[in-house]
Amino acid sequence: MTPLVIIGCGGFGREVWNNAQAINTVAPRFEILGMLDDNLSAENSAALHRIGATHLGGIEWFESAADDVHGVIAIGSPRARSAIDSRFPERRWATLVHPDTTIGPDVTLAPGCVVAPGARLSTSIRVGRHVHIDQGVTVGHDSLLGDFSRLNPQSCISGNVMIEAGATVGASATVIQGLRVGADALVGAGAVVTRDIEASTTVKGVPAR
Repeated sequence: MTPLVIIGCGGFGREVWNNAQAINTVAPRFEILGMLDDNLSAENSAALHRIGATHLGGIEWFESAADDVHGVIAIGSPRARSAIDSRFPERRWATLVHPDTTIGPDVTLAPGCVVAPGARLSTSIRVGRHVHIDQGVTVGHDSLLGDFSRLNPQSCISGNVMIEAGATVGASATVIQGLRVGADALVGAGAVVTRDIEASTTVKGVPAR
């Protein structure tokens, strides 16, 4: 089995831990060594204990890990994920796809991606490095999800949409077919995107402004 460490002990980190456990239930694939966090709070420490996960230490633990140890970055911030990826350019990154997902034909997932339960990806979709596709997300045909982007729970990405690097689409937000969400942009929860969104901007509402 592939040795695995999860970087980030917050709520999403524990969800990713559950992803890995669910994958192993179907077919043993990962030896989950534990989790890394530089600033583990007492609350998160207690939560790890309740689910049976082990805190191995700070992120520096990864620097001296064996070559075959894979990582997955379970931190919501796109900038944080990008910084950690840059810090460990030679490291191997696991891709975790929960068994309760639909991944259609001609869908490619780059290293470090996390696909949570209930997500549905149709066909001819390209997903970049360290992308997070959270619970209940739908992604339509011919879409592109750039590196370090994040789709929060229940968001809907219509067909032929481009989500550029580092962009975040909020919970239950919708991006209409054929549009572009620029790099590092933020689409607020529940928003409906009906026009292209420029890079590094925040939009919210219906229609999103």
